Amino acid sequence: MTINCKGTLVDFSSPKVMGILNITPDSFFDGGKYQHKKAILTQTEKMLKEGATFIDVGAYSSRPGADHVSEEEELRRILPAVALLLREFPDIYLSIDTFRSRVAKKTIEAGAAVINDISGGNMDALMFKTIAQLQVPYILMHMQGTPQTMQNHPRYEHITTDLIQFFSEKMDELRRLQINDVIVDVGFGFGKTILHNFQLLKELHHFQTFNLPLLAGVSRKSMLYKTLNIHPNDALNATTSANTIALLHGANILRVHDVKEAVECIKIVEQLANA
Repeated sequence: MTINCKGTLVDFSSPKVMGILNITPDSFFDGGKYQHKKAILTQTEKMLKEGATFIDVGAYSSRPGADHVSEEEELRRILPAVALLLREFPDIYLSIDTFRSRVAKKTIEAGAAVINDISGGNMDALMFKTIAQLQVPYILMHMQGTPQTMQNHPRYEHITTDLIQFFSEKMDELRRLQINDVIVDVGFGFGKTILHNFQLLKELHHFQTFNLPLLAGVSRKSMLYKTLNIHPNDALNATTSANTIALLHGANILRVHDVKEAVECIKIVEQLANA
């Protein structure tokens, strides 16, 4: 199982780590930490040295109830960061966390490698056509509602079955547009209750039916810290536990704030598989 990143095949026979770099002032865990050049470069270098294959850059906070940010402001934040990172780390695989086709187009043209769309194409009707034109890997995530509304009483008939239907329909659209490099993300925390999230984690292996790389993004999320009644700052151990479960159920990419611990998690699970 591979995806083509800027002409190089990334192989998922061994799971990979995607390090999170939020350049927003209001992200739920690290908001405001990485808004200056030195902090951005220091954190990126740290994550790459610790073993991150991808760096996921976001300029629009998608935490529940986050303020809406204009397209112009998102571009103003993200384009200089992309230029800075590629200048310092020319071989980096940058993933751009955006639901806007124009932001996708401009950042890929600037040298980014992957588009990570929290809305699965539902918040910009031009996104799929843009990905088809750009021919870059696309992370297809499920979200019920928008970041502003997603936690207003999310409901499903049966969450796993509903999401498999969602991804089946979306993959039909993407394949018609000849988009092949797709990564599936069930969207932990995006329009789901704590129970929904744990059910998806328990049943993550069902999404292997698409024969596509599976991304799990549970890092320090409310499904963990609310369950334990702790602060996100104290949720690293819970994250490692959830990442281990995700790997055992078929995750190919861990999207995390803490790269070193995620890499160690992968090594332990692989050793278990080889025993």
